Amino acid sequence: MSKEPIHYAHKTASGSPNADELYLAAETRAGYFTTAQAADAGYSRALLAHHTASGNLERVDHGIYRLRRYPESPHADLVVASLRAGDAAAISHESALALWDLSDVLPSEVHVTVPRTASRRRPGLRLHTGALGESDVTEREGVRVTTVERTIADVARGGLSDELVLQAIGEALERGLTTRARLQHLSETRGGRTKRLVERALR
Repeated sequence: MSKEPIHYAHKTASGSPNADELYLAAETRAGYFTTAQAADAGYSRALLAHHTASGNLERVDHGIYRLRRYPESPHADLVVASLRAGDAAAISHESALALWDLSDVLPSEVHVTVPRTASRRRPGLRLHTGALGESDVTEREGVRVTTVERTIADVARGGLSDELVLQAIGEALERGLTTRARLQHLSETRGGRTKRLVERALR
């Protein structure tokens, strides 16, 4: 399916709707965007409502829309969850394991890590608070997600069974999603249960 920008408006003056800018914002999140991102591209709530009614856009959640002609994401729930949680948040823990396809467990809630200063009011999400450095977060299929190493550390510290953590480490190594060197560094910097399980996996 074509991913060419859809011209929802033709005005390009400052403060006017800019379809290309809106498309570029949505492209990074598998076709989804927030009302704040739309506002940055010059789209008012009234204009979003107009394009939703005309079928160009789909309102999927409070303050979140999707470009209808953009291919559906198989991880739409995670994309929407990360947008709901804010720009500084990331899909994490068991949900990140599922996104990386490193676990057979499908969590009943979407796990998201947010800064300690973030609002805790996110119904339907399992929020974890903690600092996320640049090296802890990456992008995967339109989803802002914790890296494989950070994910392993999170689920190990969070109490996921030894068997599942070891399975995740083994599959990540086998598929080239991490390296022994990176895991060794993780072991040295995290300590505790993370260190024990990583060292066991690397034997």
